[in-house]
Amino acid sequence: MKAAQITSFGTADVLRINDVDRPSPGAGEVLVAVEASSVNGHDVIVRAGELKMVSGRRFPIGAGLDFAGTVAATGGGVESYRVGDRVWGMVHPRRRHTTAGAAEYVVVSTDRIAHAPADLSSVEAVSLVVTGATALIALRDSVHLVGGERVLVRGAAGGVGTAAVQLAHAMGGHVTALARDRHAEFLADLGADEVLDYRSTTSDLIGPYDVIVDTVGTELHCYRSRLAKGGRMVTVALSPSALAAIAASSVHGSRRIRAFSANPGSAVLRDVADHVTSGALRPVIDSVYPLADIAAAHQAFERGGVVGKHVVTVPRGSV
Repeated sequence: MKAAQITSFGTADVLRINDVDRPSPGAGEVLVAVEASSVNGHDVIVRAGELKMVSGRRFPIGAGLDFAGTVAATGGGVESYRVGDRVWGMVHPRRRHTTAGAAEYVVVSTDRIAHAPADLSSVEAVSLVVTGATALIALRDSVHLVGGERVLVRGAAGGVGTAAVQLAHAMGGHVTALARDRHAEFLADLGADEVLDYRSTTSDLIGPYDVIVDTVGTELHCYRSRLAKGGRMVTVALSPSALAAIAASSVHGSRRIRAFSANPGSAVLRDVADHVTSGALRPVIDSVYPLADIAAAHQAFERGGVVGKHVVTVPRGSV
């Protein structure tokens, strides 16, 4: 099969499409014929060598955290999935993979997948695997958003940001989106009550907010100061500077900066699918690349200015 692999740590140029053996599912596993993957921050930092403790230093390393496709084979003891079922999921982000989601086939345990929403194509579905799960965990499980609270989403036009705007709106929050002003109409359509241009709006001019969801990872202490009494803040951008700010904020109790590393299992993916089915969450896709051009997709991600997700399609036999 064809698989995108990292051949050394570095820029997007280290990505290659290689011929590798197709894996076989073991007990409790399924083989998924992948139709689409996407580019996530995790993919980029693994490729850059910033997660050597997870990826190790042996090459090649599989590229692609998430995937959507159909079940091609099942291992022993698997009863909840059948060949032909449409599924979505992600490989374990804290384990080393020789091949991963950006490949013609991927083997995963059944606790890493769920049935994909019936009304979404695989390209649409994969755009919500990591983003939808991350936004849901942030709002529901980390800051415990309550209806009527004022919510600031920083980096609102990105993948996690667009999902957070939609879910915060669905949960009854009054949502302020911080993004480029040219995205204002689009973000309002997603559910933002107010859109502020991040280039002309400094942290001291806004707030207070009951909840802040940060996807940027800079100036965290400045934004934390805009929390109302009893307010909560979470960041999903775990850069070295962000980690330092998170640690320093621990003295502020409930108004500290929370963080987590999203590792959603089947239950969270089912919850995300429920939000899609209810109409509360819809995919936002910036651009689509074939597997052969995955390096270009990584480069586009790193340039920024994205609205939603960069998706990678996996056309069988055409790479």
